[in-house]
Amino acid sequence: MAKVFLNDKLVDAADAAIPYNDSGFLYGMGLFETMRCSGGKVFRIEDHVQRLFASAKALSIIHTYDKKQIVEAVSGLLEANGLSDARLRLTLTNGPPRPEGETNATLLITATDFVPYPAEYYDNGVRVVLTDARQNAMDPLSGHKSTCYASRLLVLNAAHRKLAAEALWFTTDNRLAEGCISNVFIVKDGVVLTPALSAGVLPGIARKTVCELAAAAGVAFEEKDITIHDLLGAQEVFLTNVVMLILPVVAVEAHTVGTGKPGAVTKRLLKMFNEYIAAQ
Repeated sequence: MAKVFLNDKLVDAADAAIPYNDSGFLYGMGLFETMRCSGGKVFRIEDHVQRLFASAKALSIIHTYDKKQIVEAVSGLLEANGLSDARLRLTLTNGPPRPEGETNATLLITATDFVPYPAEYYDNGVRVVLTDARQNAMDPLSGHKSTCYASRLLVLNAAHRKLAAEALWFTTDNRLAEGCISNVFIVKDGVVLTPALSAGVLPGIARKTVCELAAAAGVAFEEKDITIHDLLGAQEVFLTNVVMLILPVVAVEAHTVGTGKPGAVTKRLLKMFNEYIAAQ
């Protein structure tokens, strides 16, 4: 029987339950982190926990957990399920209503077998589409991995129906933002570019890793506002998250990116990313 971690203890997945009046269930007052475990090591778990706690503070999600408790809970869950390569999801909500000053957060951590993206996605690249929906950088939830995720899933499902791997969002003032489940990078004139956090994008853990790898390798890199013209004029485009790592994009709608094949910079950064994970 698979185990999950729920509110300070391991329980059988079939027995896990949250209160009917949990604020995450009723109002989407919650946060989540998707994490990758390879060879028993959770990729940059400290960064995930730091981002979770920063968002919890910003969105007034009250809890009493610290980093050590989260790390130990994840470790215990992996051991209980006998997993060394896993996809983990951590969900933290404000819990049920409570008297002023009391803390009653809900913390749920699950672990399942890790299933990678198909190899042909990396060999041949993927197609993305553009959504008419817009991201508002002034929205209080922008830049946070909130459980209010319905709009992202609706747009992603529409992209999948068009046989695309992802949909890209622009802001209300027409700056490139991010994908439904990924950060986006372009390579233009030899420079790796990604939207600035001021566009309301999620400060992705894989995004942060790519920025660090590019800097370490001496690859020209910049965070800046990116327009549709920049995107369509790019020689390379790629997506990042901790599950896909770096996914080459070879088409935006009907527009072919570069040569229509994964580019040299994208392949170099992906190789570096895989080596970085293996080195852990």
